[in-house]
Amino acid sequence: MLTIAVDAMGGDHAPKSEVEGAIRAASEFGVKVILVGLEDVVRAEMAQHHNAAGLPITIQHADEVISMEDAAAKAIRTKKNSSIHVASRLLRDGVAQGFVSAGNTGAVMATAKMIQGMVRGVQRPALASAFPTLKGTPVVVVDVGANVDSTPTMLAQFAVMGEIYSRIIFHIKRPRVGLLSIGEEEHKGNDLTKGATPLLKLLPLNFIGNVEGRDLYSGLADVVVCDGFTGNVALKVSEGLVEMMQGMLRESLASTITRKLGYVLSRQAFTDFRKRVDYSEYGGAPLLGVKGASIICHGRSNANAIKNAIRVAAEFAQGRINERIEEELDRTAFHAVAK
Repeated sequence: MLTIAVDAMGGDHAPKSEVEGAIRAASEFGVKVILVGLEDVVRAEMAQHHNAAGLPITIQHADEVISMEDAAAKAIRTKKNSSIHVASRLLRDGVAQGFVSAGNTGAVMATAKMIQGMVRGVQRPALASAFPTLKGTPVVVVDVGANVDSTPTMLAQFAVMGEIYSRIIFHIKRPRVGLLSIGEEEHKGNDLTKGATPLLKLLPLNFIGNVEGRDLYSGLADVVVCDGFTGNVALKVSEGLVEMMQGMLRESLASTITRKLGYVLSRQAFTDFRKRVDYSEYGGAPLLGVKGASIICHGRSNANAIKNAIRVAAEFAQGRINERIEEELDRTAFHAVAK
């Protein structure tokens, strides 16, 4: 049975979402969960869930909490017994095989790099996020915020890591890898994209060239590579667009309820649409390139998001993704382009 450590104090709704998500995951996926945080607080929340009895869920005390307002660099130095630190150490020491947090993203990334260490051959870790597409299969976007500034070699590494993640987690046999740019033509873009293109061509990947922003949702590519600044803007714009569309659809359905006999069908269609674009269905964003399965969730994550993040962490560990990343980066082809 795989064990996943969950930062129970990280999210906006902690520890309610974390506890409920852990209960759902332990019930549905057959994993063991260690809830890390202020023991009295977590135990009090657990007591509200009578269906938790008998489930493989334990509590690991951590007497400090890193808030969203804390500066990441200072927090990891001064709060060494925080729930993020303790959960990361459980992963490093082999007590857990995965680590899930909806807490301070910068603190989680910095802590993972410091405590768990980097995968051999990786220059910088990257956050990978799954976006829904018109074809029904998600596209993995790497990086969505770990690195504001990137180099062509880093983008090549992101491509390798994202391609492996797409194959293992989403079962895409030969993922199509695209480079996010301002035009499909190879000569379009900035120095970063122009420098990354020849490196990506040399790698043993199914590289399809440049893709544009609209292609994030078309299903043209299975993996899209970009720097963290661009990826994070794309992620936040997408979240805002989804919320706007959901609100507009909800208003339209409510205003036509007395005029449309197909209201029930419309409501079902709305429910189906909401599920397709709901970030909670994809869990969280894995931090690729650090040792161990580290999944970073949205701060607003609900119980469903935490549950699915635990699932992703378990699948990440089972799929030996870190080992496969090392193997791919050890190949002669990559070292040839990295020089």
